Amino acid sequence: MPKNLVIVESPAKAKTIEKFLGKDFKVESSFGHIADLPSKELGVDVEGDFKPKYQVSKDKKDVVKKLKELAKKAETVWLASDEDREGEAIAWHLAETLGLDKAKTKRIVFHEITKSAINKAIENPRGIDYDLVDAQQARRVLDRIVGYELSPVLWRKVKGGLSAGRVQSVSVRLIVEREREIIDFTPQASYRIDAEFSNEDGQTFKAKLPKNFATKEEAYQFLETNAKASFKVSDLEKKPAKKSPAAPFTTSTLQQEASRKLGFSVSRTMSNAQRLYEAGLITYMRTDSVNLSDEARKGAQAEIEDAYGSKFSKPRNYKGKSKGAQEAHEAIRPTDFKLHTADVERDQARLYDLIWKRAIASQMSDAQLERTNVKIEASTHNETFSANGEVITFEGFLKVYLEGTDDEDTEQEGMLPAMKVNETLLNSYITATERFSRAPYRYTEASLVKQLEELGIGRPSTYAPTISTIQNRNYVEKGSNEGEVREYSQLLLQEGKVTDKQLSEKVNSDKGKLVPTDIGMIVTDFLVNHFGNILDYNFTAKVEADFDEIAEGKEDWTKMMKEFYKSFHPRVEDVQENADRESGERVLGTDPKTGKQVSVRLGKFGPMVQIGTVDDEEKPQFASLSPDQQLTTITYEEAMELFKLPKQLGTYEGETIEVNNGRFGPYVKFGKKYISLPKGTNPTDVEMDQAVELIKEKQKADAPIYTYKELPVQKGKGRFGPFIKWNNMFINVNKKYDWDNLSDSDIVELIEDKIQKEKDKLIHHWEEEGIRVEKARWGRHNVIKGKVKVELPKTVDVSEMTLEEAKAHIETKAPKKKAAAKKKTTKKKTATKK
Repeated sequence: MPKNLVIVESPAKAKTIEKFLGKDFKVESSFGHIADLPSKELGVDVEGDFKPKYQVSKDKKDVVKKLKELAKKAETVWLASDEDREGEAIAWHLAETLGLDKAKTKRIVFHEITKSAINKAIENPRGIDYDLVDAQQARRVLDRIVGYELSPVLWRKVKGGLSAGRVQSVSVRLIVEREREIIDFTPQASYRIDAEFSNEDGQTFKAKLPKNFATKEEAYQFLETNAKASFKVSDLEKKPAKKSPAAPFTTSTLQQEASRKLGFSVSRTMSNAQRLYEAGLITYMRTDSVNLSDEARKGAQAEIEDAYGSKFSKPRNYKGKSKGAQEAHEAIRPTDFKLHTADVERDQARLYDLIWKRAIASQMSDAQLERTNVKIEASTHNETFSANGEVITFEGFLKVYLEGTDDEDTEQEGMLPAMKVNETLLNSYITATERFSRAPYRYTEASLVKQLEELGIGRPSTYAPTISTIQNRNYVEKGSNEGEVREYSQLLLQEGKVTDKQLSEKVNSDKGKLVPTDIGMIVTDFLVNHFGNILDYNFTAKVEADFDEIAEGKEDWTKMMKEFYKSFHPRVEDVQENADRESGERVLGTDPKTGKQVSVRLGKFGPMVQIGTVDDEEKPQFASLSPDQQLTTITYEEAMELFKLPKQLGTYEGETIEVNNGRFGPYVKFGKKYISLPKGTNPTDVEMDQAVELIKEKQKADAPIYTYKELPVQKGKGRFGPFIKWNNMFINVNKKYDWDNLSDSDIVELIEDKIQKEKDKLIHHWEEEGIRVEKARWGRHNVIKGKVKVELPKTVDVSEMTLEEAKAHIETKAPKKKAAAKKKTTKKKTATKK
């Protein structure tokens, strides 16, 4: 056994570090936290000093056992988890749970996994920073209390199964408030004036009027005044200018730029950054610092001078705006600037390229520009046209990188031809285009992160899990609407005549943007009404600032918790007891047939329309909203349309045809088959001939294309692309094959490859018991019985697993039998006997 045991939190990190340490060191992984609060109870002493009740979870018991044995044999144990608060808490839990001797335990930190960084850390060990541990505990305990106490209130007052969270609920509030701004927004039309001119050498360029006209009539009159005008350059101004590079990446700026330039979600960015860090390619990726070390700046300078020349180098240091920038001591950068590209998976390689370019550009010279502004006057009126141009005279950092922007209206300035004052210009045309003022943009994942950071809500480690959580809880979803067509007019002055033409454009697309669901809006309204302080942006930012104070040793975390709980808990009890139920109800009007109230609200199975109330003698009528309708925006007419469903159209081939709305959209039901209607189709408009056409298409698609081993093969297209189906097995058809012209040999190859893959992933199969153990993703394994699937931790060795052990794993997920049902049966039998 080596003298030294190094414990890190991930296997990939362990693998990389092991390469740098000699035979006297053994590196093991804790697989993240080994202890946490219990899952089925609060686990916090709210009556006393708020001490957390930490437990080792079942899937970590083997890990803890192994680490304890190794720690006993080692002369020195090195706790090498990440250098942020979470990593410090992991180190503390390891020390406490493994019962490590303080005399032989050392804490080391590093912000990059390189040989020099690891050796430097070994030479400079420290103890556990208990202020950082306290800050992590304060966050964990506060969030547990808020979630644990608010969630049952939501179950009683809104809908079962809901949950609340301190940062998550505030994030949803931001999205809900933005959505309401968009709903309430009324676009204002005006006419923008654009023109094209050419100089005396015949070179063309664009210009515009710095003001818009409010009405079409005003715009028309303006064009008319230009019909016989002559134009000349009235003023020309050239100014030198410069552009400076952006600072190297922090966690949030990396997430924003990876979204703009690579189309990555926040979680995708962070998982790839984590792998790059663990492979020793980049520095620690959870940071709000923009600083670079002296060593990094020198490395960047040497590489810039070598690759581009000394005139492109300008070493800089950056200062961050974030008050609590202490999660790590450096920005995100490559560990070796000489490595321009990384030989890793495609997503990681693209992210590495982005990080390298941003970091190297931050140490490069300013770009030198020449900006030109030209004023153009007409002979028939006093309005002045303006043209702006920009010429790069020295590339500087632009040779490598230019930061992206979230502004969808940004126009790039181009180059202007050479002109002089009083030069006569020829007008090619002038347009007056109807433009509409725009509602605020919906948040993307990246722009939400930017807003959270600006408000001081959350920290680098919380952005990705927060955004994933609010989507997983169905409070927010990614928009899928491509937008709608809007007509607009354009007046064109050309060759002395004004013509009017109608054009169209797509507007109001929410594709990929964050859109609140009905339940997200209702929960937000309820929490804001009853727990306004918890959802207050300033309060949430103040809590983050308090955590920073605790981390710096300036505030006692238990005192902070007591202050918070003293006002929070009584409010929870009051709302639980006295608040009315919240269903997001809106009264839309009256049913003309019955005279009863028509309303929309959240029901047990989702958003619905209701005719009548519970106080009426007859039961109310209900209809579910379609997936693309919302409680907040549905109209009376749209609501009444829903009561026309389900609609029977007739019979075909002896089966009834019915059209209806379902959870996943409108469909045609034909016998036992459900056929989705094309996107955008209103189910109430569907007639018999269209339904029959869809049925025929479905029958054609379902018809066997081949028979393999006496079983039919069908083909189809699903959510994940084209597939063939054989023996209840769905087999994806990749681009290697011609989907429209699959040959018999292609089909046989696809099926046999799939069968072999299924055999290869099977570790154990107890056929009589219907239990099997299979390989899963990321080196894990699944124990499966029927529809029950249990994913095992990486730490579980399945090679020697017995049937009894497999059954035990299945038992953890098997649905519990309801004892209450048995008691009721017994009572009935007893009554019968009597």
